[in-house]
Amino acid sequence: MPQTAHRPLKVLVVDDEPDVRELLSEYFTEIGYDVTTAPDGAQAVEDITANPTKYGLVISDLQMPGVDGLGVLKAAKAANPSLAVIIVTGYASVDSAVRAVRMGAYDYLTKPFTLGQIEVIVRRAAERLALEAENRQLARRVEGRDPVESEGAVLERLEAIDQRLARIERLLSGLPVGTRTI
Repeated sequence: MPQTAHRPLKVLVVDDEPDVRELLSEYFTEIGYDVTTAPDGAQAVEDITANPTKYGLVISDLQMPGVDGLGVLKAAKAANPSLAVIIVTGYASVDSAVRAVRMGAYDYLTKPFTLGQIEVIVRRAAERLALEAENRQLARRVEGRDPVESEGAVLERLEAIDQRLARIERLLSGLPVGTRTI
């Protein structure tokens, strides 16, 4: 089960198309994520702003009435800079992709895409979030000079994290891409 800090990753799926929103929600729930949905950007921004650390990942459509995906991205990064945001769109342009990445998007995916493609991106984001949390914990130990763990032990743990990340990247690159397209 995908996890961050020993609990399922909490994902917010934002899309004004009910079929896409529900398909993504059902799919990620089936593979072990804790999923919430929002039918538009305004509701997503309200939820993220009220609960800045509730989610680890936001998957947002770019083109929505009212608050669009870039508005969701901006609000998410303002509320919680470590929140990973994936922008999906059926109206891709180089300009919108560059703007999204510059604003801090974790990734930018164009429709149509397969569930396998987005799963790979989400798993990579989940692993990154877990590693960042572990690094923060290690930094607090080093900063506080925790007598339980020596500097050598911290370096060993950091090396183990690097090796684990490399192994995960190798495994993800070998995952079969799903056949269902959104």
